Amino acid sequence: MDVTRETAYYAAQSEVLANFIRVLGLLVTAIFSLGAMIGAMITMYAAVANRTPEIGTLRALGFSRRAISSAFVAEALALSLLGGLLGLSAAWLLRFVHISAVNFATFTEIAFGFSLSPMIVLQSLIFAMLMGFVGGVLPAIRAGRLRIVDALRAR
Repeated sequence: MDVTRETAYYAAQSEVLANFIRVLGLLVTAIFSLGAMIGAMITMYAAVANRTPEIGTLRALGFSRRAISSAFVAEALALSLLGGLLGLSAAWLLRFVHISAVNFATFTEIAFGFSLSPMIVLQSLIFAMLMGFVGGVLPAIRAGRLRIVDALRAR
């Protein structure tokens, strides 16, 4: 026989379900993050394709390849920051939602809600910027590598 507090007992009983929900959440996050990075990359490649004459003009005016690449990376970072803020505002609304699940080992109900701490907000924004950087760096390199003549002949 073991003496424990009621809260400690139920915490131990719900640990398996909590770990399952945590792993499932991380898996879904990884899949959606990969999709977001691919989407950012497609968007930035389209931006490079649509601005090819402008890139050629900038190169003809003397802008370096690095400056053009940096501009596209900055644009990708700005878009990802905007997306991160939009996602955080949607996540902020989840604090009003409470979810419950049944633990079939003890036939008890486990209820939980979402909360945003300043650390979660910071980590989310850093992660969004990282996804924007990864999704924007290859199109930015392509924009910087465009030859002046080819870029000016586009369209």
